[in-house]
Formats: sequence, structure tokens, C-alpha cells
Amino acid sequence: MAEQVAGTEVPHAEPTALSLDSSMWVALAMVVVILIALWKKVPAAIGRSLDGKIASIRAQLAEAEAVRKEAEALRAEYEAKVRTAETDAAAMLTRAQSEAEAIIAKAGSDAEALVARRQAMAEAKIGAEERAAVAEIRATTARAATAAAKRLIVSDLDGKSDKALVDEAIAGL
Repeated sequence: MAEQVAGTEVPHAEPTALSLDSSMWVALAMVVVILIALWKKVPAAIGRSLDGKIASIRAQLAEAEAVRKEAEALRAEYEAKVRTAETDAAAMLTRAQSEAEAIIAKAGSDAEALVARRQAMAEAKIGAEERAAVAEIRATTARAATAAAKRLIVSDLDGKSDKALVDEAIAGL
């Protein structure tokens, strides 16, 4: 601090050691620290450390690149699998539709064959029933004609008529 003498300030001299003031001592200390750092090869150690970090980062980048390429390969593989699965699904759907159409067509033809077979059986039954009915009608007609002829013969014929008919039949032979 400065002393005050009658309103004016008297400056004090800065302290010095070996005729170096404080800023020179700081500069000298910095030079000594830098020289020690160079003598102990600190910059080389820092460079090796930075080179190690750079190598580590490069290795990590290479690993990341390899992982990215592997991920892209997996993605491409799964995209191909998805396309294949979609194609297979479309093929299965088409095949299922064609099989369904074939089953429907076969069922239709089987139904038509069954209807035709049943119709033929019904027609055969109707024909058999018609023949049986005709045979029964003929038999009934024959019985009725026989009965009617018997009644006519019994009522119209007597012994003389019988003899004349027998003689006529013998003559025709």
C-alpha cells in the first residue's frame, strides 16, 4: 500500500528477488515446467495415449461397420424370407381354391349321378309295377273271361250242342 503524504500518494516499489519481478518468476516457472515435461517425454506419452484412443475408436468403428453390415444382411435375408412366405401363401391360397372348386365340381357330378341312379331305380320300380299291374289285369281278365265263358257254355250248351261241337272239333282235326 502506499502512504499518504499531504494528500498525495507515494508509490512503493514492487518486491523483486534476484532482480526478477513476480511476472518474470511465473514465466520462468512455466519454462521450467515445460522443460521438465519435455525431458520426461510427456508429449510422447500423450501422443501414445491419443494414438491408443484413436486405435480403440477405429476398432469400435470397424466393429460397428461389421455389425451394420451383418444387420443389413439379416434384414435382406428376412425380407427374402417374407417375399418367399408371401409367394408360398399365395400359391397355397390358389391351390386351396382350385381344390375347393374341384371338390365342388365332384360333389355336383356325384349328386347328378346319384339323382340319375335313383331316377333309374324309380323308373325300374314303376316299370315293374306296371308289368305286375298288367299281368294282374290280364289274369283277372282271363279269370273273368273264363268265368263268363263257363256261364255261357253252361247256359247255352246242352248234350246235343256238346256233341255237335265235339264232332265239329274232330272234323277240324
